[in-house]
Amino acid sequence: MRRAGAGVQVPPIVKVPRDGSPLPLSFAQARLWFIDQLEPGSAAYNIPVPLWVRGAVDVRVLAGALSELVRRHEALRTVFRSTAGEPTQVVLPAAPVPLPSVDLRALSPEARRIETKRLAAEDAARPFDLASGPLLRTTLVRSGEGESALLVNLHHVVGDGWSLGVFFRELSALYRAFAAGASSPLPELPVQYADFAVWQRAWLSGETLEAQVGYWKQELGGAPPLLEVPTDRPRAPGQSARGRTHPFALSAEAAQGLRALSRREGATLFMTVLAAWQALLGRYAGETDVVVGSPIAGRTRAELEGLIGFFVNMLVLRADLGGDPTWAELVGRTRRAALGAYAHQDVPFERLVDELAPERSLAHAPLFQVTFALDRSGNGGPSLGGAGLERFGGGEAVAKLDLDLTLVDDGGVLAGGLTYATALFEPETAARMARHLETLLESMAADPGRRLSAASLLREGERAQLLAAGRGEARPFPGDALVHRVIAARAAAWPDAPAVACGGSTLSFRELHERADRLSLRLRARGVGPETVVAVLLDRSAELAVSLLAVLRAGGAFVPLDPAYPAGRLAHLLEDSGAAVVLTRAGLAGALPAGSAAVVCVDAEEEPAGRADAPDVGPDALAYLIYTSGSTGQPKGAMVGHRSLLCYAEAMRERMELAPGDRVLQFASPAFDVMIEEVFPAWLSGACVVFPQDDLLGSPHELLRLLERERVSVVELPTAFWHEWVRTLAEEGARLPPGLRLVLMGGERVLAERLEQWAGLGVPLLHVFGLTETTVTTTTLRLEAGEDGSRRSSLPLGVPLPNAAVHVLDGAGEPVPPGMVGELYVGGAAVARGYHARPALTAVRYVPDPFAAEAGARLYRTGDRVRRLADGTLEFLGRMDSQVKLRGYRIEPGEIEAALREHPAVREAVVVVREDAPGDRRLVGYVVAEGAAASPGEL
Repeated sequence: MRRAGAGVQVPPIVKVPRDGSPLPLSFAQARLWFIDQLEPGSAAYNIPVPLWVRGAVDVRVLAGALSELVRRHEALRTVFRSTAGEPTQVVLPAAPVPLPSVDLRALSPEARRIETKRLAAEDAARPFDLASGPLLRTTLVRSGEGESALLVNLHHVVGDGWSLGVFFRELSALYRAFAAGASSPLPELPVQYADFAVWQRAWLSGETLEAQVGYWKQELGGAPPLLEVPTDRPRAPGQSARGRTHPFALSAEAAQGLRALSRREGATLFMTVLAAWQALLGRYAGETDVVVGSPIAGRTRAELEGLIGFFVNMLVLRADLGGDPTWAELVGRTRRAALGAYAHQDVPFERLVDELAPERSLAHAPLFQVTFALDRSGNGGPSLGGAGLERFGGGEAVAKLDLDLTLVDDGGVLAGGLTYATALFEPETAARMARHLETLLESMAADPGRRLSAASLLREGERAQLLAAGRGEARPFPGDALVHRVIAARAAAWPDAPAVACGGSTLSFRELHERADRLSLRLRARGVGPETVVAVLLDRSAELAVSLLAVLRAGGAFVPLDPAYPAGRLAHLLEDSGAAVVLTRAGLAGALPAGSAAVVCVDAEEEPAGRADAPDVGPDALAYLIYTSGSTGQPKGAMVGHRSLLCYAEAMRERMELAPGDRVLQFASPAFDVMIEEVFPAWLSGACVVFPQDDLLGSPHELLRLLERERVSVVELPTAFWHEWVRTLAEEGARLPPGLRLVLMGGERVLAERLEQWAGLGVPLLHVFGLTETTVTTTTLRLEAGEDGSRRSSLPLGVPLPNAAVHVLDGAGEPVPPGMVGELYVGGAAVARGYHARPALTAVRYVPDPFAAEAGARLYRTGDRVRRLADGTLEFLGRMDSQVKLRGYRIEPGEIEAALREHPAVREAVVVVREDAPGDRRLVGYVVAEGAAASPGEL
């Protein structure tokens, strides 16, 4: 008599009188019965076993063997009915088991095979009736002499994987005996499943249950409720059981290496493979806390080993991937976790869920959504006398969870399959995941001392392919061309074409050019030249258009400011930017704080002097300085050079397909970098920019009227406004103006419902993504008129612009394969020069580009979590963690800024973080502008 892990003596299992008293269900059976009540007619818990029978079979003997097998095991003749409102087991009397037969011998050999597989699939999908039974079905399909198929199917409530081994082992023994005219060679069973159910209910309660559950509460405390492995399709509120299985095989050489590693670490092969599987899942999910379920036989007593019934239990195995362990170290961690779980395996999973009471969701299973099992193959397969039995099946499978990895160890290769929910994953994703697991296992076997961060998932040549996929088309920079010089050329080519429309009046390209010339001379008289920052404090107006161009023609760099900003923000931005001149109107000048910047009013009459020729400005000179929103702290000024501006504007001109005659609405705040996107690509194309004087954010109806009145052909909208606009259009059945040919939208996650509504409006949509630090827009995705993007799990970010690059990298700065989560880095001509007056922060966010051929090329770390899809586009998954830890120390968002305000001597601080593994970031300290280091306690 063994003792439980908690030191409690375990009572024996005894036979319960069959006197008509209600027999309870085991905890596991109760869960399946409850599921069946919620989803009657489901085949999700069928266990189909289709078998080719290679050799002659005696149908009468087979039927007799099946009947004796069902007589021996009460579970196979048990049904489940409600008694006084409670489910109970009802054991039916023993009776001959029918063996229906289907004769296919009239068909051709190929047709027989196809029809047999169809019958097997049909039988697998046919549900059982738990109340009436039987819960075991068998069918013999006759194909020819010495060739047939045996279709066996039972409901999980009366059996499990171990039970199948008992079933076929006893069926073979009974068939041999009956074929020889002998009686059954099998001894009577000491107990039946109903006896176990009564015993389990009585024993696993009170102090015994409390001691076992106490371990699990401590082990699983704070575990993530959902392992968010990125899916190809969004989760539906209800779970589907439809699945497919992708085959998996690991070479004998790699398998032997894993066995050797297991022996060295005192682990089993199961523990070693589990470590790699959890490491892979952690990579995909970007997490270091990974929970996986694993089936365990649940037959902890000798009298249960030869019994058919539902004994299998699910263990919850939690992995700690933090700290970038070596493979050997991770196997050690996995071993300790598994041994602890084995010592407390008596708690049925169903009871564990009740006790832990995790947050329940219809969209996913509780505690874990991924499983792993490793079986050892026996000596030879089952047989019926001289006829061998060989299992067969198609790609269809039952997926009770998101992912289920099942492998078989035969002493040579490791083989099996990865079953995946087809409602979530595409076949290509499952195949890629299986290939990545194979790569990790090979890495583990070859070098157990390698750290997880150094274990690449990429095969030879894949790295170069990924890097190439992230680069936009390479184009040479056009000599000494600058944006304002190209616009001057457009003015010469189309002097009378409208360039600016505002308040019912229009400026032609000639007029825009001439007015910008005059204003640029006034600026140059104030000392504006290369690298001089000029603040432009103007609302949407013709003056704003002229001022932007005038600053560039004077050789300076503009910093746009919004007149609606509070006085304190304006004062900070003017001081931080070091603006030498402020361009504004007389009516706005009074709002400016007192300072040293010279004020030039664009509406004042002032005669310029000198010639209008622009000074000698190179492509690396500063074109504009624009500030981030400051939502995560103080606003930071991103410095964008002329090369970046021109490359970007030319690329967006192409992506928007702009041409003379287009009218582009200037919708964004004058201080928002989207304003750059609305103005400069249009002018490079000879198109007109419409500067409205209305409050566009008032309502979607006002925007609709404005678009029609101003004959706008292209407009860009923030995602939140676009959502509301599309909803209003759909609800009111409104139509878009006939002149509107393209809408740009981006910046936030897009609602599928709005995409579906937009598809019926008949206008293409250009989804744009970018950052202030990488020149407005980096990638675009075009949805043609009528194309419904709502079928995607989320709207991808699209493909990079020419001369831009987007890479998805892990914590070690290496590319991650498609489908896996990493941080988005942007490279190429789009990368800005850095942050104004913040060299330390620039050094942290703008890092050397190891993938570029150009010397001095840099990448910008966006802090965005993304993954690359199979078609090469990028899916945005959110921001990287907003908190970092070191020995319990936690930095909350905004804490750095608060600390700096208390230390006025320090102008700037950067959190320096070491990322040992994806998602595992550890605080090293702070770097201040002067270059000194400070510990968390010192700042």
